[in-house]
Amino acid sequence: MRDRWLALVLVPIVATLLLGAVAPVAALEVGDKAPAFELPATTAEKFSLTQFQGKKNVVMFGYIGAFTPT
Repeated sequence: MRDRWLALVLVPIVATLLLGAVAPVAALEVGDKAPAFELPATTAEKFSLTQFQGKKNVVMFGYIGAFTPT
């Protein structure tokens, strides 16, 4: 019984401390410059945003509901 009580008290406290330790990420506003990033292609190569800088327009599209296994 005592172990269960300790778990019910300690788990929320530890979770709160861990979640509070995560550094907040600033959201981009409309018109902000995109940060540099790199994405894998379907081949062995990788694409980076900087390789297209000043050459072409880059359009990114993603579907948030897609299931993508890791």
